Amino acid sequence: MITHGHFLHDAPTGLPDEISEVMLTGRDLRIERIVSHGQASPPGYWYDQEEDEWVMLLEGEATLRFEAGDALLRLTPGMHAHIPAHARHRVEWTAPGKDTIWLAVFYRNA
Repeated sequence: MITHGHFLHDAPTGLPDEISEVMLTGRDLRIERIVSHGQASPPGYWYDQEEDEWVMLLEGEATLRFEAGDALLRLTPGMHAHIPAHARHRVEWTAPGKDTIWLAVFYRNA
């Protein structure tokens, strides 16, 4: 079955909590749309994922923090990052008062 939509126009907006929607799954692959509206990772929480992640910011602004070297990465629309499996990271900040829309691709690196 063929499905279609518009990644930005069909996104929920102005939510009190961040939402992550699985758009497509396949063998060793998952594509998600993540919509943030001023949310950040809880204090002290670090993502430590089994999969590699490639993420692109499509709308809004965000800052990621990586545990290694306590590095910060500020993202604006069109910027992307590859996050290797087990690279501990967190969402430090997303723009308040507007939606931040992410395209996240999770995969297992052979």
